[in-house]
Amino acid sequence: MSHALSRWDDAVATLAQALRAKGWHLATAESCTGGLIAAACTAIAGSSDWFERGFVTYSNEAKTELIGVPPALIAQHGAVSAEVAQAMAEGALRAARVELAVAVTGIAGPGGATPGKPVGTVWLAVAQHGATTQPVLLQLDGSRSDVREQTVDAALAALLARAR
Repeated sequence: MSHALSRWDDAVATLAQALRAKGWHLATAESCTGGLIAAACTAIAGSSDWFERGFVTYSNEAKTELIGVPPALIAQHGAVSAEVAQAMAEGALRAARVELAVAVTGIAGPGGATPGKPVGTVWLAVAQHGATTQPVLLQLDGSRSDVREQTVDAALAALLARAR
């Protein structure tokens, strides 16, 4: 029996192996993906060994209440920004008390674009204790579903690069 998230099973299995080898645990903070990264991670058996929790922080209020993103940061830079992605990742790291956290915030479309931030604009950040968090800008193409799936691909790849 297959499941809808099986396209990520290989990437997640590789990530799981790397995290287990280091004894690390992962948290996610997701806006535009609405929990897809967490769902992909927990779709494989044994994920409780290394997956701690996921925060779906779709609204600005959730970003502030759940993971401590300062409202002033959102007001100054917008929810879809390098600064907010970094604050989300670092906030999830603190809130979940884990070694590694990933955050994504973006415009999946078809609406929501603003000047300078077209549909497909996604900021991704990976936070790790003792390391610098460097947000990455993704400019993705396709439908809403395409943008969300490509964001999960990028998040898993970024996590694996950090966990290895």
